[in-house]
Formats: sequence, structure tokens, C-alpha cells
Amino acid sequence: MDDPRRRLTSRVRRRRFRFADSAQQVVGGSLLAGPFVVTEEVWLLARGMSVVQGVLTVLVVALVGYGALYRADTDRDPELERDVAGVPVRFVSLLTVAFGSTLALALLFDAPDTFLGGVGWATTAKAVSVSAVFSVVGAATADSLF
Repeated sequence: MDDPRRRLTSRVRRRRFRFADSAQQVVGGSLLAGPFVVTEEVWLLARGMSVVQGVLTVLVVALVGYGALYRADTDRDPELERDVAGVPVRFVSLLTVAFGSTLALALLFDAPDTFLGGVGWATTAKAVSVSAVFSVVGAATADSLF
């Protein structure tokens, strides 16, 4: 007979977070962040945003990421995953990738200097947060599909 607990345990074990999952997140996150972080409109938008809007955008990234990982994919339960200070490691990795890959591409392509002639870190952070809205979708999708 097929034991439902055994299937659940097997499914959780199969979905355990691994280094390969982070690599998939990096590919998906970079793929979708690239077109946005090198667009002048994003940098002009960021320059016009307030600090409150920047913080709210970071919250949107977190909400979209959490929803994509744990609400859209019903095979995942954040309560069953390893965590750091109560936050699932997969989710921490997702946010690190979304913001990190976007920032890395922005700096690699010298976007802050190219588009706005040397903006400060505040504008760069807001531009990264805008681009991370799209990056987190790519990172979560790649993590869920592969």
C-alpha cells in the first residue's frame, strides 16, 4: 500500500534546497534583470523615487518572491525547509540573488555612471530594487521549474 506520509517525506526530500537551486536562481534572475537594469528609463525613474517608494519596492520584491516560491508552487512548505532565524534558506537565497544579480549587472555595465553621470548609492539602490521586481520573478520561476 502507498503510505501518504512516505510520499510527503519523499517529496520534501526531493525539494530540499541545494546549491544547484541557487545556481538556477542566478540564471533566471540575471536573465530577467539584465534588460531592466541597463535601461535609462529605470534609472530616471529611480532618481525620481522617494526613499519610501524605494523601501516599498523592496517589500514588493519580497512579497512577489515569497508568493512565487510558496503560494504558486504547492509542493513547497516554508515550515518544512531549513531556515536562518526563522526565514527559509531558499527565500533568503532568492532575495540575495534578485538584488545581488541586479546590482552586479548594474556595476558590471557601469549603468550608474552611463545613464545619470554618476548617481549616488541611494539612486542606485532604488534602480536595483525596481529591476529586482523582475529579477525575482525569473529567479523563482527557474527555481520552481528545474
